[in-house]
Amino acid sequence: MEELQTLKSIAEMLNQANDLTQMLPSVLKELLHVTGITSGWIFLMNEKGDYTLAADYNLPEGLLWKYKKPMCEGSCWCVDKYQKGRLNRAANIMECKRIENVIEHSWGDTEGITHHATVPLRAGNESFGLLNVASPNKTYFSQEELALLEAIAFQIGTAIKRIQLTQKEQELALIAERNRLARDLHDSVNQLLFSLMLTVRGTQEMTNEPEVKEMLSYIQELSQEALQEMRALIWQLRPQGLEDGIGSALCSYGKVLGLEVQVEVKGVLELPSKIEEAMWRIGQEALNNCKKHAVIKACNVEIQVKDKTVIMTVRDEGCGFHYTEGGSMPTLGLAGMKERAEFLGGSFNVISKVGVGTSIQVNLPI
Repeated sequence: MEELQTLKSIAEMLNQANDLTQMLPSVLKELLHVTGITSGWIFLMNEKGDYTLAADYNLPEGLLWKYKKPMCEGSCWCVDKYQKGRLNRAANIMECKRIENVIEHSWGDTEGITHHATVPLRAGNESFGLLNVASPNKTYFSQEELALLEAIAFQIGTAIKRIQLTQKEQELALIAERNRLARDLHDSVNQLLFSLMLTVRGTQEMTNEPEVKEMLSYIQELSQEALQEMRALIWQLRPQGLEDGIGSALCSYGKVLGLEVQVEVKGVLELPSKIEEAMWRIGQEALNNCKKHAVIKACNVEIQVKDKTVIMTVRDEGCGFHYTEGGSMPTLGLAGMKERAEFLGGSFNVISKVGVGTSIQVNLPI
């Protein structure tokens, strides 16, 4: 009866969750509370086997050393077994390598924790990571305890899958809405601007008044500029050529802006959709800046993969501006690029000198 109440309590919490970053710490805390286990942590794994510490609760002092460095770096037996596909059920880990490292290097008190249970987080045939739990002086978890942990881990895995599917559905809905808006703009405003240009051109031929011709010429220039801005906006909403790679898309976008973009791609890139989207948006803003501020008609884009990181550099030899490297971003556009990169765990840097040009570099983990 107590086990059923525990499962019910966890299930109710998971059913209400819609954000992984909030759900995992909350459910871990609730799990430890209802089971009486003192400490726990959750590793999430990607398809390449790389892990991240997604949640932890009441870790001993030694594992908290230097902002949880013992938990975020290096490998251990449970992660190694998971990566090799040898961890399919809840299991007792006889000794924890991370705890051993803490003791060996005197990083802090382990508070009596030496062993832990480890349970894969699964939903059907998919695996998402590991749930680890431990208590002081507890060296063994019974089969009944492991069975309960396994049931809870399955609930967590199912919730992770549900949230991921919901996020994917939202992303697809956003793309569909962008495409719809791009079509509407192309079919309405874009066509109206084009018609306005033709009307102005025809009206110019119907008058000999210099002042009228000058005004009509000015209107035609404004219409041409507005049409170009509209085409660029449509491109931002629905990039053509992105299916051929980020380099091709940025080169095509440069043509829309009237820029000659030289693109160099080093290596074969298979980028996650979120990374590709971020690079596209950052690249867009960088090319917009070249067009508006650099006072040039050409720039260079370099994209390469190095040490599980994709690096994109956009350089121009324009007028440049005063900027101290490492300082705050001087414009909202640059600040937005920096925020977008850091949101995905990457970095963003700017180098610029007056009369020399500007270089922006974004590094994103893949």
